[in-house]
Amino acid sequence: MPTAIAVTSADLVLPAPDRHTPGAAVLSPPEQLDLDGALAQTSALLERHGHLVAVVPPWLPKATVQRLHTVRAILETDRIALLGIDLPPLGTALLVRQLRQLSVCDFSPGVIASAARLLSHYIYAGALLGSVAKLDRVPVGLKAHARSWSPSAQFAVLAHPTPHLARLGSSGGSGGSGGSGGSSRSGRPGGSGGAHGGGAVLPPGPEFATHLTFARGQLASDWVAAELAPAWQVQGVMENPLPAGSPGWWGTPKLVEFAAGIPDISVLYQLVASVRREECRWCGFELIGDRCGFCAAPLNAPPPPAAPASTAHSRP
Repeated sequence: MPTAIAVTSADLVLPAPDRHTPGAAVLSPPEQLDLDGALAQTSALLERHGHLVAVVPPWLPKATVQRLHTVRAILETDRIALLGIDLPPLGTALLVRQLRQLSVCDFSPGVIASAARLLSHYIYAGALLGSVAKLDRVPVGLKAHARSWSPSAQFAVLAHPTPHLARLGSSGGSGGSGGSGGSSRSGRPGGSGGAHGGGAVLPPGPEFATHLTFARGQLASDWVAAELAPAWQVQGVMENPLPAGSPGWWGTPKLVEFAAGIPDISVLYQLVASVRREECRWCGFELIGDRCGFCAAPLNAPPPPAAPASTAHSRP
């Protein structure tokens, strides 16, 4: 059986892109399942799949994260990887789907777990927001905060990989970073350097083929599918229900969240396979990159501290 990929909420499981991609295991949070039940649930997954890779973003409730670490500690197993990848909710769901795709390939559990950090760099995650007054994930300037009080205000925000914020209908970016205050180069020929309603700079798009997933909150807008998707020249667009954690992450329920990533399993495979594999010196799992996905140990041990300089006076 392939390595089990797990999440803590069913709304982080996107539909499979093909019949070969397995689903994800949903680890019930403490308010739904007691500790004994959680131990039994996790043990059954390990019995069936051998290894478990769970995506545990830092924005989850503290009790949920503590439960996962408690279960791993009680079971005293090194076959559970808890990956603290910090992406917005829909971007997290997209990463989980990519890991599900890779789980049926000939990669070891260690490579799959450490591949999450690599794949996250190729996910473009953002949202169309009706207000940025409570947004604390992306730098927001004073002007953008002031404009948030307008009933008709809308902001295009890219949280990952490079923060970008622009008010739609304005003459340029406002209060962001990573290209949010000036002209943006197109991610691809004819791509995201265009304008919207008066010249607002669109978020910079990916320079590779992607598929766009979006989810509507309490904001009635077709901007993501009608304008952003063509500007980014995505290969396909899919609408999905909004994850429950999205309004809290973005600071408002008035949003349309979006995430673009590589959809092709052959491209994902080549991307991971092209990275040199190493062996973790601590737990022995295979890994790619500079950190083990299972024990989080760095690839190379830190250098020993330098010896303190002698305070004795040297003789002439």
